[in-house]
Amino acid sequence: VSKMSLEEKIGQMILAGISGTTMDANTKKLVNQFHIGGIIFYKNNFNTPAQTIQLVNQLKTENSSRLPLFLSTDQEGGRVTRLPGGLTNFPTNEQIGKVNNPKFSYKIGTLLGRELKEFGLNLDFAPVLDINSNPNNPVIGDRSFGNNLEIVSELGIQTMKGIQSQNVIPTIKHFPGHGDTSVDSHLDLPIVNKSLKELKELELIPFERAIDDGADVVMVAHILLPKLDKTNPASMSKVIMTDLLRNKLSFNGVIITDDMTMGAITEHFDIGKAAVESVKAGSDIILVGHNYDNVVKIIASLKRAVQNGEISEQRLNESADRIIQLKRKYNINDKKVKNPNINEINNSINSLLKNYLH
Repeated sequence: VSKMSLEEKIGQMILAGISGTTMDANTKKLVNQFHIGGIIFYKNNFNTPAQTIQLVNQLKTENSSRLPLFLSTDQEGGRVTRLPGGLTNFPTNEQIGKVNNPKFSYKIGTLLGRELKEFGLNLDFAPVLDINSNPNNPVIGDRSFGNNLEIVSELGIQTMKGIQSQNVIPTIKHFPGHGDTSVDSHLDLPIVNKSLKELKELELIPFERAIDDGADVVMVAHILLPKLDKTNPASMSKVIMTDLLRNKLSFNGVIITDDMTMGAITEHFDIGKAAVESVKAGSDIILVGHNYDNVVKIIASLKRAVQNGEISEQRLNESADRIIQLKRKYNINDKKVKNPNINEINNSINSLLKNYLH
């Protein structure tokens, strides 16, 4: 950390989406000029396995930073999958919750991790630890293991451990719990009117247990919990990220925001200011899923905030340190990968499903 420039530290704290299926000028700039810490891929970045591997390998080659890139995607199984090539899909978490077999969940996690590894990726935004306690929830629903906190905790942790077994980094989400919302945070800001005591009796339990069991990354949701913080959504709230997640739940790993380009943020805040508030509140990585200009704006805002004393360099050092430790722990590197064997992965998935879904 002491050898890093201000630009490098800020860069490491950004995980950015890119446009298209090939390496364009903007993507090169993100990697070389801005030294970003990682990339998030969406479905529209992936056409075929061969194209995906080519893009991933180009990014690894292009990365001139001393630190390798996080290469990440949302591969949850069910209706949220990103990888191309006709991979056999996993059942929804809701269905997996009905099977309620920890061994099955561990093996699913293992295969999710293997999918990412085969494609040269190293960070998965899974498992979902939200408890589906509100049947009107428009965004979580069958992405949750169910409405039973014991099942959500146990199966979520086993999925997490399965992903870790492949040397892929799992992310538990969406802290402090997106299960009891009736608004989709992609569109607007959901409000959860629960007290800390109520959260502790339900929503927080799977997260607390997963943290005790070695969670590496926590994704914080864009939800407003007025009884804890009247003005800031969780992803910008010191009360939620520092007081609750760091101090009360003793989480020492990496805190990442949900995508800052979602409506929950952009409809209510200036994206640059939101990123500054988020870092001040304790997040380590700002996820900027869409639009190169957003990334540039956030980086400029963070740099200005450090220069005018709003964010201390010490605050950046803490995040840079956690990010470096995580990259080291998983021995992430920019080694190139070969084309994945889709048939082999599918055979493994199909035989697993046959064994557990009678």
